[in-house]
Amino acid sequence: MSQLLIQSYLNHLADLRKVSGTQRESVVREAFKDLLKGWARSHDLVFVPEYEISAPTKERRYVDGALLHALRMPFGYWEAKDDKDDLDAEIDFKRRRGYPQDNIIFEDSTQAVLIQNKQEVMRCAVDNVAALEKLLTLFFGYARPEVAEFRKAVTQFKADLPSVLESLRAMIERAHADNPAFRGAAEAFLRHAQETINPRLIEADVREMLIQHILTEEIFSAVFPGRSFHEDNNVARELYKLEATFFTGNTKYGTLKGLEPYYAAIRSAAEASKVTTRSRPFSRSSTRISTRSTTSRLRIGWASSTRPTRSCGS
Repeated sequence: MSQLLIQSYLNHLADLRKVSGTQRESVVREAFKDLLKGWARSHDLVFVPEYEISAPTKERRYVDGALLHALRMPFGYWEAKDDKDDLDAEIDFKRRRGYPQDNIIFEDSTQAVLIQNKQEVMRCAVDNVAALEKLLTLFFGYARPEVAEFRKAVTQFKADLPSVLESLRAMIERAHADNPAFRGAAEAFLRHAQETINPRLIEADVREMLIQHILTEEIFSAVFPGRSFHEDNNVARELYKLEATFFTGNTKYGTLKGLEPYYAAIRSAAEASKVTTRSRPFSRSSTRISTRSTTSRLRIGWASSTRPTRSCGS
């Protein structure tokens, strides 16, 4: 399939040159654009032409094309040049102007150059089908460092989560048995949750909601920076009160420290996305933590009532 796409590109390029009678970038670049779009579809990426980027000088820059994930996080970039240009000089010029250097292809309809993590990884003639296939495979196989670290952290998180859940449940059981303040706050929260979420919620649901709240607090702080989540949402505000009766200071730190690599990876990815995307980098599915098989009354009510609110401009 990949070689068919490349052959189609070469045929398209030849047709453009023949029919237009020109080698101008604005004309012949359409062939490589279509090649990228065709290859991107199998990777669930969307091609966006004339993609705006933010340069270190805060000036607006536009790269000829960008491939984006569905959540608008850029995956890679493409910059076309005229075959009369000095391609290496153009690459250096774009680098100095702050163009992305993490995963970008520069091409002039005669050769293509792949830059990844600020290093030239490969270059080849565009009519060398095998070499161009390798270059594009490397381009589409790229994993952003923060994404790669996040995936590693998720794997570790899945291994560590059961023991953390066991500790949290044991703490909640002890607090319910020995801590009058916790019992009173739990009863008050249950009444509040039954009024605002679902009247069929029971005590066991409150405990699971509390665990979800404790585990996702750090995630929401990273994904929605500058937002006071506990001030935005009345259910979360009540959960903070409940948490404060037993889960603070060294107890909180000692219990959650095993999950810190996971939280750190999320903070890193969220920070990196501020520069590269114009929307939030995570969906709710990115931050969902399953603690048990819950009933529909808890899943539906909790998801709708604890989601952070956004203004229209967010």
